[in-house]
Amino acid sequence: MTRHLYEEVLERLAARMKAHPDIMRRRAGRAEHPFGIIKAMMGYPRFLCRGLKAVTAEMALSVTAFNLKRTLAILGTQELVQRLRPA
Repeated sequence: MTRHLYEEVLERLAARMKAHPDIMRRRAGRAEHPFGIIKAMMGYPRFLCRGLKAVTAEMALSVTAFNLKRTLAILGTQELVQRLRPA
């Protein structure tokens, strides 16, 4: 018989999710939606780069683009430019 290296962690996670099923619903609304939009913006379901450093950079650029696009949608161009001007 074999056991997964992190079986204890997986068991704790399953117990926590069983005790608090609303956690995944909240996570889906807060985290999963933006990641789905970012993947759609990228145009590919996977990263284009290979290697941890390259993927980290690609994700950072994607998140920055998402945040900028979202900020523009909320504030508008004029308000964003005004807020970014030095005091």
